[in-house]
Amino acid sequence: MTRALPRAQVRTDTAAAVLGVLVLLLGIGPAVQAEADPEGRRNRAAGSRLPAGPGLAQAFPGDAGIRTHPDVIFADDFEAGAIGEGWDEVGNKGGRVLSFEAPGGTGTNGLGRRSLRVEAHLGEDTGGGLTRWFEPADTVFIRFHVRFAEDCDYVHHFVTLRANKGLKGRDRWSGFGGAGLKPEGDERFSTAIEPWGNWGRWQPPGRWNFYSYWHAMEASRDGKYWGNGFGVPDAPVIPRGRWIAVEFMLKHNSPGQPDGEQAFWIDGKLTGHWDGISWRRTESLKANALTLESYFTDRWTRHPVNVVWFDNVVIARRYIGPSH
Repeated sequence: MTRALPRAQVRTDTAAAVLGVLVLLLGIGPAVQAEADPEGRRNRAAGSRLPAGPGLAQAFPGDAGIRTHPDVIFADDFEAGAIGEGWDEVGNKGGRVLSFEAPGGTGTNGLGRRSLRVEAHLGEDTGGGLTRWFEPADTVFIRFHVRFAEDCDYVHHFVTLRANKGLKGRDRWSGFGGAGLKPEGDERFSTAIEPWGNWGRWQPPGRWNFYSYWHAMEASRDGKYWGNGFGVPDAPVIPRGRWIAVEFMLKHNSPGQPDGEQAFWIDGKLTGHWDGISWRRTESLKANALTLESYFTDRWTRHPVNVVWFDNVVIARRYIGPSH
């Protein structure tokens, strides 16, 4: 026999149901913090309103003059200057990791005329790269072109965007290090666009994914906090032997609220987009350092020498798009 509810409780339950509908329709109420998403179940790229295809770079063939655009924070096409000129830190162990080279271009976009070559040697070094600190923006876009050698193996870490406490003194280093540790939310967070080999299951160098550290990240099986993945397992394996335009975006959250985002584009196609991320707890903590590197270890890599080329790097406040 069904037991009737008291009239007052019926009124209360009805009001709660109506309020729940309003929360869903109006978007009010507490947002839900996004967790890691290595399987891409919450990837919003298919229905996203983010731009794609040509961007601000379309007005600057080969990126020539792109640094004059008011929304561009930093740009380097490696066509002039010494290695590391215009950057703040250089990782070039023994002077034999970084060099300039012309591996070949693709049309009129200037790629490959002079590019940054990163050559890693297992057992001798872990590769290397360049780091640049910059004035932060609410939403940051990073675009670079990359080419993997035909025999390039699995990459351990790749291009990383870091948030530091500031741009001076020790504060500018607060976002570096901390592997295995969970950020507090007021001193650092980071996200890296990386080739991921899925523990050797995918052909090297693997598929693109995000590798992120932030204060609401999940612990690993060993109880430590290694980077959390945001992946697209059904995306094509990264091709070797040709130039690829890679762009990624980070939108800061309102402190304490999970309204941050990150996304990435491959050759102008929006491939991954995630929201609901609480990157930070404080307003002062902002992404302000880019490390352009190719980092190799013998964890899964077996090839003794691994080569990657970078070209046409841009940091901007809005969508950049591939070089034309």
